[in-house]
Amino acid sequence: MSGGRQRTLPQAWRTAGGKAPAEQEEEEEEEKKEADDDLLLVAAAAAADPSPVAGFSAAAGSVWIYPTNYPVRGYQLRMARAALLANTLVCLPTGLGKTFVAAVVMYNFYRWFPSGKVLFLAPTKPLVAQQMEACARVMGIPARHMAEMTGGTQALSRKELWTTKRVFFLTPQIMVNDLSRGTCPAVEIKCLVIDEAHKALGNHAYCQVVRELSKYTNQFRILALSATPGSDTKAVQQVISNLLIAQIELCAEGSPEIQPYSHERQVEKIVVPLGEELVEIQNTYIRVLETFAGRLIKIGVLARRDIPSLTKYQIILARDQHRKNPSSQNAGIHQGIIEGDFALCISLYHGYELLLQMGMRSLFIYLCGIMDGSKGLTRTKNELGRNEDFMKLYQQLRDMFSDTSLASANGNVYKSKTVFENKKEFIYSHPKLRKLEEIVIEHFKSWKTGCSEKVTTESTSVDTVDTRVMIFSSFRDSVQEIAEMLSRLSPVVRVMTFVGHSTGKSTKGFTQKEQLEVVKRFREGGYNTLVSTCVGEEGLDIGEVDLIICFDAQKSPIRLVQRMGRTGRRRQGRIVVILAEGREERTYNQSQSNKRSIHKAISGNKMLHFYQHSPRMIPEGINPKLHKMFITAEKYEPSNSRMLSKERRSSSLQRKSALFSCVTGQKQIHCHENWSLSPEEFEIWDRLYRIKESDGVKEPILPQIQFETLENLEEISKHEEKATHELSLSEWRIWQNRAFPTSMVDHSDRCYHFVSVMEMIELMRHEQVALKDSWDEMPDSGENAPRIP
Repeated sequence: MSGGRQRTLPQAWRTAGGKAPAEQEEEEEEEKKEADDDLLLVAAAAAADPSPVAGFSAAAGSVWIYPTNYPVRGYQLRMARAALLANTLVCLPTGLGKTFVAAVVMYNFYRWFPSGKVLFLAPTKPLVAQQMEACARVMGIPARHMAEMTGGTQALSRKELWTTKRVFFLTPQIMVNDLSRGTCPAVEIKCLVIDEAHKALGNHAYCQVVRELSKYTNQFRILALSATPGSDTKAVQQVISNLLIAQIELCAEGSPEIQPYSHERQVEKIVVPLGEELVEIQNTYIRVLETFAGRLIKIGVLARRDIPSLTKYQIILARDQHRKNPSSQNAGIHQGIIEGDFALCISLYHGYELLLQMGMRSLFIYLCGIMDGSKGLTRTKNELGRNEDFMKLYQQLRDMFSDTSLASANGNVYKSKTVFENKKEFIYSHPKLRKLEEIVIEHFKSWKTGCSEKVTTESTSVDTVDTRVMIFSSFRDSVQEIAEMLSRLSPVVRVMTFVGHSTGKSTKGFTQKEQLEVVKRFREGGYNTLVSTCVGEEGLDIGEVDLIICFDAQKSPIRLVQRMGRTGRRRQGRIVVILAEGREERTYNQSQSNKRSIHKAISGNKMLHFYQHSPRMIPEGINPKLHKMFITAEKYEPSNSRMLSKERRSSSLQRKSALFSCVTGQKQIHCHENWSLSPEEFEIWDRLYRIKESDGVKEPILPQIQFETLENLEEISKHEEKATHELSLSEWRIWQNRAFPTSMVDHSDRCYHFVSVMEMIELMRHEQVALKDSWDEMPDSGENAPRIP
């Protein structure tokens, strides 16, 4: 373009209308010369900025729909509108409708992009199932367009689902696997919802999903959900960067917007002194710590400081620093010895934290794991066995908790019969346990008194089922100990543990299906007290809880906020944090300080850097208008596989909770002694399918393999025909070379592999027969002719 009159793209695209005739004639010749250049500019712009509206339905996109079948809340409406226009992190306290906002956003993208895919990612199977049900009940997305995909869904089935369904609820690990295999149609994904978004740190599966998806396309909307975006501002920034967040929609607990929809949550902090007995154990344990930590301090690899104030994390940092920059003065010391001492101190300080936070029993169970070799710490076991102070302490704890050790070896504290036979002999291994028991007893008494005042003269009894208590403890051994203590308060307190799936060799936990069953029973009143590890903190809809008791404190404010979110949803709730005097109290105070700094950083938005290239999913010139309407969602029914597993899940849970039936008097459904067939099922099997002597079935054997090169073929032993039945792969081939139709459960991958192998064997057999027939038709060529088996 000449004359220094280079035009912008809008000028190049602008029509000539509105110009004066003379001016138009003067520029006509120049426009002809520049036409080719303009076309090149347009092509370049199109290549640099591909159309972000592929598949967008202009008719549906003229409005965005907000449901009125639930009460309209201003903050939810505002958050949904914002999430439609840019990648958004929604931060709402637990129980205030994050899933509702997600359902609205998903439904509108489902409408706007008729051929696009909409995804909801949740970290666990129970959460996936729960969120799918919640979204289905909120919006009118047909069930035939939705699919649930978790680790239990076979890869072949998922491949078919990706092509036939449009709205998916799945775990991030499945998403990563299918993206890497190429079975997930990445370019068709238009909306990605990420639940519990604060987990998107480091190389978490959430981060992998966004990275992999961005390799194929950047035209998809991200909506991230979390009650707490991070443990500190650095973690919040990581979440923003990893999930390509362009804005944060935040409602803090004190926000005026949510006050009409949340109830007061009274938080009490109770600090409990350690007590004389625990202090005595602590002092003995400190002497053990001084012996082994003193070695590292002496050679200069651990900073000299007060031994009791050291933490496990500080020792790990010191070990990492030593590995990076080993001191030259320790050149004569074998590095294996230093590494062994570091490992020993890390183990000992973990035990020290257990002693101060959870009590003597939790410490004893942990030490038993070291001394019986189940933890594999051979050097630690040998070193501690030679320490006199430690062995005296260990023997003292053994005498105190001898019953626990027997049960602990089998992974279940309750397997000790003496626990139930001698209820009065329960040992309070930490003063916090006694305080916890007092709080629970007082709660049920006050609740019963409050209900009595409301009972009409016609009522004859007061039921305490209406109130529920939830207790959190970070360690499984402590959870079992608390449940054992509270089970003595039956029938007023009907207690159940709630733990994650087992990862150890001797411990037994709940599968994710059994977790859902525990939650269901707790909501329905089967249990009124739930003692939970961290698995009960996040996501799962526990139901209304009136009293939350935190038995320990964590530095991360995420844990406390998630725990607090279990109460105050429909009525006033109470939260009690029980802290041991000293280190645990300081940890809690630090957590509260971190929480305040996070909200300050998010509110100011000065310390956070947001993603600047959030895609526009709506064509230029289209501005969808809000349309409120009542949506009648079709009745939601769980998938067949989930219904089929419900009975198995219930049966398994009954076995795990049967230990409480003798204590609480709770009615339990009959459980078979052998956990196998019922008498009716056994009778049917015995009558129709059991092989009896009168059936004349011969003893099955495998056929002999004959090698034609051997000379003594005639010497091969033959089984008596009357007593044996020779097995053959081809005998049942009409049932083995194809997968028969199924009704509820699909065939496994192994089944399909077996069918393909059988097809190959049958084909080879036919080829062999045909080859043999062709040789038989040929004239005899003498003794040296090849023999066909």
